Amino acid sequence: MAALDGLRGLAVVAVLLFHAGYLRGGFLGVDLFFVLSGFLITGLLLDELGRRGRLDLAAFWGRRARRLLPALAVVTVSAPPLAWACARPDLLAPALRDAPWVAVQGVNWHYIAERIGYWNASGTRLFAHLWSIGVEWQFYLVWPLVVALAGRGPGGPRRVALVAVAGAIVSFAVMLRLGVAVDTTRAYEGTDTRAFALLLGAAAATAPVRNAVAAVPRVAVEVLCGVLLCGLVASWALTDGERAPGLFQGGMFAHSLASAALIVLLAALAGGPGGLVGRVVGSAVPRRLGELSYGLYLWHWPIFLLVLPREPGGDAGRAVAAIGLSLLAAVVSKAAVEDPVRRRAPWATGRRGWAALTVAALLAAGLWAAIPWPQPGAGTVDVSRLGTP
Repeated sequence: MAALDGLRGLAVVAVLLFHAGYLRGGFLGVDLFFVLSGFLITGLLLDELGRRGRLDLAAFWGRRARRLLPALAVVTVSAPPLAWACARPDLLAPALRDAPWVAVQGVNWHYIAERIGYWNASGTRLFAHLWSIGVEWQFYLVWPLVVALAGRGPGGPRRVALVAVAGAIVSFAVMLRLGVAVDTTRAYEGTDTRAFALLLGAAAATAPVRNAVAAVPRVAVEVLCGVLLCGLVASWALTDGERAPGLFQGGMFAHSLASAALIVLLAALAGGPGGLVGRVVGSAVPRRLGELSYGLYLWHWPIFLLVLPREPGGDAGRAVAAIGLSLLAAVVSKAAVEDPVRRRAPWATGRRGWAALTVAALLAAGLWAAIPWPQPGAGTVDVSRLGTP
């Protein structure tokens, strides 16, 4: 769906501008990513369950691995040598400690366990942004099992919708309890506290919700799409960073709920002539950015830390350069890594695929072991870069 690709493009632009210091609420773009993931994944699972009567979980997890892991592995392997080559021991040592946690998709809980304060320490972590990838992977491991159990038989989509809504409410309650802490790292990065965004997207993908939306007049749907899109963009522009009042007491939940409503409405419009909002969001530039969004998200933060070591927002020229380099890295990642693996190029399938995977794993382990660890106290710690989604 062109409009949903476009939404993904808008979300990644919001994140980039936030990290460059020009959009204080742009970190909310991550919540839009979460809602989109929950919506798309649940739609695929329910479609397969409806056609076959069961889910091939191994095939599902294999597709997710092909889509997400190769590009992530390249970033994880490449970032520490780049920090070493740029003589940034303040970035290198944390990256070497964090890399194994990135590899097992548990880096969000690793950061929580460190208790160093996510919002004011991320400027020294090359992999700080990968907490969200860990949350998604943990969701991908558990949610298909839930859908497989709850979605079988008559009334399956309704049960899935009820489970998703109930889970979102529980997740929101946990955020309410933990979000009052002075350090909101636990509330921001926890899989349990962020699950409501993914689950609201999942609920929006079920037949009861989509059938209800289908009954709404098309004109009303188009108006609601315009209002919701404007509301999301306004929230990115007006939210004053992670300390915004009410952010952890309902603000992020409301943003995710609005995102889920916009997504299901745009999906309803996709079946007929495109409305104005759908055409704008699904136009060439947002859609192309959406297609590049995964690689762009993976690469932008390490590049920003290496290219923009000074106060965010202080140098527009360097910000443009950093964004340009991130786009270039995303294009190369998609063409050379993501698409060949996902589309099963000859070198990525069968025995050659396993051989490539083995070589990549050995290369990653060898680089991790070979790079000299900085001596304690080497380099300086730059804590000026506050906040990383």
